Amino acid sequence: MKIICVGRNYAAHIEELDNERPKDPVLFLKPDTAILLKKQPFFIPEFSDDVHYEVEVLVKIKKIGKHINRKFAHKYYDEIGLGIDFTARDLQANLKKKGLPWEKAKAFDGAAVIGNFIPKKNFESVNNISFRLEKNDEIVQQASTALMLWKIDELIEYISKYFTLKIGDIIFTGTPSGVGKVHPEDKLTGFIEGTEVFSIKVK
Repeated sequence: MKIICVGRNYAAHIEELDNERPKDPVLFLKPDTAILLKKQPFFIPEFSDDVHYEVEVLVKIKKIGKHINRKFAHKYYDEIGLGIDFTARDLQANLKKKGLPWEKAKAFDGAAVIGNFIPKKNFESVNNISFRLEKNDEIVQQASTALMLWKIDELIEYISKYFTLKIGDIIFTGTPSGVGKVHPEDKLTGFIEGTEVFSIKVK
């Protein structure tokens, strides 16, 4: 399986990092070794002094597809989840300055938290799902998929132009504003529509 991540998909997050608004979705990949194992803490890597949490709605692909038309995209997933795209922001800034790929800052071991999935049928619309991240029981990120620049089905159409989607692939759909630094002993808890779907400790 592969993890396909979308960058700059919420306007407020683009503004908070002073990034340029893209004309098309920004895509990058994480390997399966980036997945944080269940019930394991997240260890801040020794190569970064500024690791940020980025909460994101996840989509799990259920069948193989290539060049998927947007109107058929809904047939390729039936589960919605929530996760964290951990980012070594200091390393990323240095790589961006040099025009280099981001993988060292985004795809390191443990950099992808994948919470429990919820059946898509439980939601009235995948284009209006509320979610939030709490850090030490305080809300730090809160948004709705209604605020996405590119909605889930649009992303599937776009991504499948470049990558064949396979069963079990997971799409990280982008983070809203409110990203911030993690510290040892932080507790990060993710919620979709009020349902807790993950809770991890930072070491």
